[in-house]
Amino acid sequence: QVQLVESGGVLVQTGGSLRLSCAASSLIYAMGWFRQAPGKEREFVAAINLSGSATYYADSVKGRFAISRRNANNTLYLQMNSLKPEDTGVYYCAADGKFYVSRDRREYHYWGQGTQVTVSS
Repeated sequence: QVQLVESGGVLVQTGGSLRLSCAASSLIYAMGWFRQAPGKEREFVAAINLSGSATYYADSVKGRFAISRRNANNTLYLQMNSLKPEDTGVYYCAADGKFYVSRDRREYHYWGQGTQVTVSS
């Protein structure tokens, strides 16, 4: 069992930056970020493999967001720049022990409780 705890969500203005963190209770291969806006389905944001050599992004965040991880302390990060109101939502950290990275939320077994990001216009 892997526990995930997100932090860093706040209210920020359009164009601002924010960094989310996710502390994992143990090292795990695939990690990712998903988000869910009110009334919408949870959607893929970014994912990364164990070494950090492979990263994947949703088209809507490519060039603005950067996913990274620090395995020494089992922490996942999401650096978010040039934030837009449409980035508003609850951001979830996800992880799975399978040896590949997926954009499909059904492939992730472990989830955090989420952290709220609100971008004001």
